[in-house]
Amino acid sequence: MKRKSLFALSAVVVVAAAALVPVLWSGGDNLHNGTAMAATPADQAALIKKGEYLARAGDCIACHTVRGGKQFAGGLPMATPFGTMFTPNITPDDQYGIGKWTQDDFYRAMHTGRSKDGSLLYPGFPFTSYTKVTRADSDAIYAYLRSVTPVNVASRPHELKFPFNQRNMLIGWRTLFFREGEYKADPTKSVEWNRGAYLIEGLGHCGMCHTSINAMGGPVSSAAFAGGLIPLQNWYAPSLTSNKEAGLGDWETKDIADLLKTGVSNRGAVFGPMAEVVHNSLQYMSDEDINAMATYLKTIPQKSEAPEPLQLETSEKFGGELLKQGQKIYADNCAKCHATNGLGMPPAFPPLANNQSIQMPSAVNPIRMVLNGGYPPSTTANPHPYGMPPFAQALSNTEVAAVVTYIRMSWGNHGTAVSPQQVSDLRSAPLD
Repeated sequence: MKRKSLFALSAVVVVAAAALVPVLWSGGDNLHNGTAMAATPADQAALIKKGEYLARAGDCIACHTVRGGKQFAGGLPMATPFGTMFTPNITPDDQYGIGKWTQDDFYRAMHTGRSKDGSLLYPGFPFTSYTKVTRADSDAIYAYLRSVTPVNVASRPHELKFPFNQRNMLIGWRTLFFREGEYKADPTKSVEWNRGAYLIEGLGHCGMCHTSINAMGGPVSSAAFAGGLIPLQNWYAPSLTSNKEAGLGDWETKDIADLLKTGVSNRGAVFGPMAEVVHNSLQYMSDEDINAMATYLKTIPQKSEAPEPLQLETSEKFGGELLKQGQKIYADNCAKCHATNGLGMPPAFPPLANNQSIQMPSAVNPIRMVLNGGYPPSTTANPHPYGMPPFAQALSNTEVAAVVTYIRMSWGNHGTAVSPQQVSDLRSAPLD
């Protein structure tokens, strides 16, 4: 995260949020023996290197490594509406990790969502996306994980409420929401487009954040990539299908690629969960793969309508009062970086004028940025990004609502006023 910008959330969060990245939700199951073997040591080394790259693409480290802990040793708590899940140890430890898993066991988990012993894995592990991963890529990731240092640490059992702690109930969920099968290339599209689709829909599992979920925790298939509030993180993953939100139809492919690779572009910057994805995963991907992802994302069908507004209603009169108050707050606190006319100084300071992410029906992200500040990710191509300071201590709920209202409704922006109650709700929300 990084960049000196008030509303640097002016970016599109185009990939899965860090909190929903690859997690083998085995609940502590032990696994089986076997190593991916290549013809020669050189071939094996190449296979491991390929697997490391693919594990980066899937951002496995984000969920399977506790900050400051041993790599891939698991133990990260993941709060859900159904209780707390804990990520498992996926190091090659024989007792607690995947030391006794075979290639077949690992592929079965990726492809079918079943653990070594055949038990059903919880969909916090994105097997609904990973099922698209090829056997060759699965074997490469397995070879890489077998090469890391074993950690003899037991996986903590999940703490789920009844009846969600009953794994057999997952049969119904899978019937409704899971379709097994590797990615099938579209012969009418280019090789580059198909590579991008494979990464976005498979290892990238972008739809897990950018598609809303229902009360059963299943994706709303009719609204794929149409955006949604990330559960318990209180960040909004913008719609990639609406030209009123983060639709990419009018973006240059280079700007999409820059955003994915560096976290900043001439069109905006990433913050929050998406910044972690760029930092942990996307910055390490090849230019060819980044361009392929950008090519695919640019072709996602665009719709004229935005998702159903998540705003609380604010009266026209009160909204007008907030707008007037917000103009002064903006001049005092924001104009130095984002300019009086809202055009900013991209890519360092993202523009707020004519910025889709500022005008979205949901004002969650700009409110959080004003309250908590943040940075785009520090990447090789952008090692010292500018950041936005937090204003939670300096501004009241009404003042935050006022400046966000002003930014959403000025310079030709067509957003709506926000209420102090929305700010109050998000002020107490967790930062991660």
